[in-house]
Amino acid sequence: MRNMLKQWNRISLVQQIIIGLIIGIIFALTIPNAGTPITIFGTLFVGALKAIAPLLVFFLVVSAVSQHKKGQQTNMKSVIGLYLLATFAAALVAVVASFLFPVTLSLADRPEDVAAAPGGLGEVMQTLLLNIVDNPVSALVNSNFIGILAWAVLFGIALRNAPDTTKTMISNVSEAISKVITWIIKFAPLGIMGLVYQSISENGLSSLASYGQVLAVLLGSMVFVALVVNPLIVFLSIKQNPYPLVFTCIKESGVTAFFTRSSAANIPVNMKLSEKLGLNKDSYSVSIPLGATINMAGAAITITVLTLAAVHTLNIEVNFVTAILLSVLAAVSACGASGVAGGSLLLIPLASSLFGIPAEVAMQVVGVGFIIGVVQDSTETALNSSTDVLFTATAEYREKRKAGKKIARTSNKTA
Repeated sequence: MRNMLKQWNRISLVQQIIIGLIIGIIFALTIPNAGTPITIFGTLFVGALKAIAPLLVFFLVVSAVSQHKKGQQTNMKSVIGLYLLATFAAALVAVVASFLFPVTLSLADRPEDVAAAPGGLGEVMQTLLLNIVDNPVSALVNSNFIGILAWAVLFGIALRNAPDTTKTMISNVSEAISKVITWIIKFAPLGIMGLVYQSISENGLSSLASYGQVLAVLLGSMVFVALVVNPLIVFLSIKQNPYPLVFTCIKESGVTAFFTRSSAANIPVNMKLSEKLGLNKDSYSVSIPLGATINMAGAAITITVLTLAAVHTLNIEVNFVTAILLSVLAAVSACGASGVAGGSLLLIPLASSLFGIPAEVAMQVVGVGFIIGVVQDSTETALNSSTDVLFTATAEYREKRKAGKKIARTSNKTA
């Protein structure tokens, strides 16, 4: 047994997860009625990640903000600007893809366990504002990351003048929680096996095949954003070949996020990668947890593609101005997706209302989203999480490039 464990531990986590994926598929096809003994692994894995992620975000942000000193360079304005630009660009790409490859849906009945969707943009903004001032304990219990982030920043500011021993204790707690998450992620192969088994045994492989076209547009848009749009943004910012950085972020952050399906749970991975890249800790200790909340290019793509699929299904004409408005609406809504129960899928009815689509029809589209969610949500999370590090690094490299130019100009003037 010890030898087997040693051999297993020598295999990389990605390889372990692939093995778990294959075993889950085999079990689903050979013993589809086994039920709980296999699905329990997926339930426990997801439950553990959901339970610990809110605590991680809270303590990481409190620790980072409390230890920040006046005058320290953080590049936060640049990072937030890149987050918002990339999210809007992703929505725009999804609009273009949906017009180039229009898809229609065979709409199913609305799932009974789906919560009510927001009725308008005003309701989304109101929800976001209320989430910001939510009871901090309630925010932690209900995984309200917008509220957690807001209270963590306030507590961090309040603790700036606290003794160093207090700050050290908070930092130690955040490091301990990060360590716990790395332990949980080690069980990802078992968790993935259970999740894949449950998805295939309940819906069958045909459930994904029947929605292959819309899934292809979704995944194609996300891949295009990851390999073309984001590298272009990085190149325009740092004027260097962006692909070594892009591929590093995808390999070391995106792959893990794909299987854990949680941007918040992937924070320790992103923090470790930021440290490996030699980034400023004062910057990435804030920008990485922030990105897990507002950097939502994948969510913007999901909202846009599924909304326009409903539009094409109902033969509704869409002009250029309305398409641009949809991109803006999807980008704004996506930034609040993590604070709304159900994530990006529940914001589809909001975007659909722009075209006068009834809520009943829009919620059927949400049902389609849940069917393909096992692939869509994984890819969406991989795109969202990997770009947290990508744009944090881009902002820092751009500032270093500007500083270098300034020094060069000063030297030339002196000479």
